[in-house]
Amino acid sequence: MSKISSLIDLMNRKLGEWVSYFTFLMAAITFVIVVLRYGFNLGWISMQESVTYLHAAVFLVGCAYTLQHDGHVRVDVFYRRFSQKRKALTNLIGSVFLLLPVMIFITIVSWHYVIESWQTLEGSMESGGLPFLYILKSFILVFSFTMLLQGISEVIKQVFILSDLDSSAPVSKDGSDN
Repeated sequence: MSKISSLIDLMNRKLGEWVSYFTFLMAAITFVIVVLRYGFNLGWISMQESVTYLHAAVFLVGCAYTLQHDGHVRVDVFYRRFSQKRKALTNLIGSVFLLLPVMIFITIVSWHYVIESWQTLEGSMESGGLPFLYILKSFILVFSFTMLLQGISEVIKQVFILSDLDSSAPVSKDGSDN
């Protein structure tokens, strides 16, 4: 089980690191858009849409990486005072009863939406827009799949902690070995 968790963590860590470069690219393209628009009165819909695609990729593909590093927003008025085992139990319950069912639901609900877009090779409705709307929509399934896998990895880690097998737990929240 720890090998499965480590493999999932490695995959999501690499995806998160890879997609993080999109933030620089997104800022650079936005800068170019602003300079062209206000400096030269030029603009291209496809360039503006590319920022939307990159933005979606950063947030949807990077979401599992953020979960892996415990970076999601949490109301931790009580949580921060919990013992390690109580935190593990809270995380386990949250993952099993909230995270995993919601990710399964998102996958089921969005599956037809994304497949239909691929079948028609859906493109932008804007003249001069990007012809790859189906790729943008695919980020929804990438999000739900990577979050589902990372949720499984988190469940495995929490079970290790609760079973007093923490020393053999695959990977800690910061990505280093325990």
